[in-house]
Amino acid sequence: MTTNLDRFKQDLDALLKLGARLEMAMQYESAPTEFKAAVKKKLKTEADEFLKELPSFKQEYQRWYSEALALLRQLLPDRVADFARHYEKPKGRKDITYENYRIEDYLQGLIVTRGYPKETVVDSSAAIPQFRQQLAIAQAAKSRFESSLFEIRQLVQADLIDSELEAAEVLAKHKFIRAAGALAGVVLERHLSQVCVDRQLLTGKKNPTIADFNETLKAGNAIDLPQWRFIQHLADIRNLCDHSRSPEPTADQVADLLAGARKVTKTVY
Repeated sequence: MTTNLDRFKQDLDALLKLGARLEMAMQYESAPTEFKAAVKKKLKTEADEFLKELPSFKQEYQRWYSEALALLRQLLPDRVADFARHYEKPKGRKDITYENYRIEDYLQGLIVTRGYPKETVVDSSAAIPQFRQQLAIAQAAKSRFESSLFEIRQLVQADLIDSELEAAEVLAKHKFIRAAGALAGVVLERHLSQVCVDRQLLTGKKNPTIADFNETLKAGNAIDLPQWRFIQHLADIRNLCDHSRSPEPTADQVADLLAGARKVTKTVY
């Protein structure tokens, strides 16, 4: 299931991908002959198609800038002013130099010349380092987001686990023994699945069970032998609860499953 956090990450990846293409578009617009020659040397027959698909910096940048600025306000608020500085013309600027030329100047097509025959002092290429700095700041935001995303997911998952186990305990209290065990089994299975994902361990099964995740974690040295045996015991109780033709699980067995699921979710990660 795709969550809002996953969609946010996808949007961030798309923003950075567009940023990389905009940087190349700047180089192409600023020095078309040199950039085209470099692309043809690298891509050969595919060069023309690649150049054709590059975005127009002047058309796409404002949207990119607005989205990136909104992102930074959420993830790196202390870098917002720095990010904007690479776009906005410096206040009180008297002379335009390579150092103070900004992306705003680029978008206006500003070129500074002197003398005759109009020697170029500053042109659009001066904005490329400014955009590269903006792109680097946006990439830093991704690193911050990856860290935050893990922390947020851990908190959300912990809250969800507690809530569902509490619901299972209520079911058990009202004598819905099999339903309580089935729900606790789902919680345990989901948690072990996430642990495998976090540790980049693959089960090799299309529809893995608690036992499959347990074996995978043991093979990956994520759990020791006593933990493996304990989880296998919980898996056996879960199977009793999930299959109607199995013997009816007892209240004590389901109580063990509930307590065990709570313990595993707190100690195996």
